[in-house]
Amino acid sequence: MTATAEQLVDVHAHFVTPDYVEAAKAAGHLLPDGMRGYPTWSAAGHLDLMDAYGIRTSVLSVSSPGTHFGDDRAARLLSRRVNEFAADVLRAHPGRFGHFASLPLPDVDGARAEAAHALDVLGSHGVAVETNHAGAYLGNARFEPLWRDLDERAAVVFVHPTSPPCYEAVSLDRPRPMLEFLFDSTRAVSDLVFSGVLRRYPRIQWVFTHGGGALPLLADRMELFRTVFGIGDQDGPTVQEQLRGLWFDMAGSPFPHQIPVLTTTFGYDRLLYGSDYCWTPAAGAVAQIASVDAAEQPAGGTWRALTTRNAARLLPDLAAGS
Repeated sequence: MTATAEQLVDVHAHFVTPDYVEAAKAAGHLLPDGMRGYPTWSAAGHLDLMDAYGIRTSVLSVSSPGTHFGDDRAARLLSRRVNEFAADVLRAHPGRFGHFASLPLPDVDGARAEAAHALDVLGSHGVAVETNHAGAYLGNARFEPLWRDLDERAAVVFVHPTSPPCYEAVSLDRPRPMLEFLFDSTRAVSDLVFSGVLRRYPRIQWVFTHGGGALPLLADRMELFRTVFGIGDQDGPTVQEQLRGLWFDMAGSPFPHQIPVLTTTFGYDRLLYGSDYCWTPAAGAVAQIASVDAAEQPAGGTWRALTTRNAARLLPDLAAGS
């Protein structure tokens, strides 16, 4: 990175705590989503990576498998603990970190209470949910009270993929983040579209990961089923128009192919940078940053400048370094 390179705002960064890992393992998540184990995380190590490779601010969240392992009360307590931990990190390092708060879904009442606490008391910059919660996707009617709350706040909702139901049959004993996470993000977005959630709650700022998964390739097919086969709302905006209202990060392997396809399909003005650190090891995060900097740059600028400018619109206080 040159000294003049634009500083990045990383909207897709993770943390873990020892008690979180202990709780997940105790619930049976010994190999989370088929991965070999859990990463470790420290603020100091994360800041070293950020300083070395030009990341001004990283927005922290808990990744899959989330904080709900079957017991509502335990999930509420765990969500509060990890959210308060993140709030302490933000206070210790002003301007360097942001936070998307964990919610104990599918416990909707607990999620509503935790969202209010995180946004009003802890100063979180949004909330994090998974693509499905115990098999219930985001268009499920049970989640409507939460979406109403978040729509009233014009909140940022960061949607992280997780293992789909019946993953045992489809993942072929391979790590689910390789393929199933991308498919589950696509499935979750399609559910938001065809359930009408995106139209009913237009003030929510939805952020989806990994370049939108398979959405750029499937948006036209979804519109075909809407118009020709009568699936979903026939009088509303097209699928493509609805998807252009979402935000997408570039975590994963954005170049040389994925981001050019995404921007051709949905445009440039809602593209964000994401590293996926610490679940992506430091070496992988560094290689991804190198691919971003080495790629053919957008007209009139750089991917760094473009994504940081977009982050300033989504998260104005955080992106300003305040």
